[in-house]
Amino acid sequence: MKCPNCSSKDIGKIGTHQFYCWSCFIELTVNGEKVSVYQVEKDGTLSSLDDLFCLEEAALPQLQTTS
Repeated sequence: MKCPNCSSKDIGKIGTHQFYCWSCFIELTVNGEKVSVYQVEKDGTLSSLDDLFCLEEAALPQLQTTS
């Protein structure tokens, strides 16, 4: 899997449908075919970054998976 923000492959799984990019420090949530992107704030809250990505970029097929 590649990060839709920085294209890094340094992605960790932190929950059932949640992933974390260790390169650009964003959290990804997969819900069906949609991927939501969040910035983790200093206090641990999440701020949505979905408005920075167009709908095509947020679609699950854009996350490149590798075996």
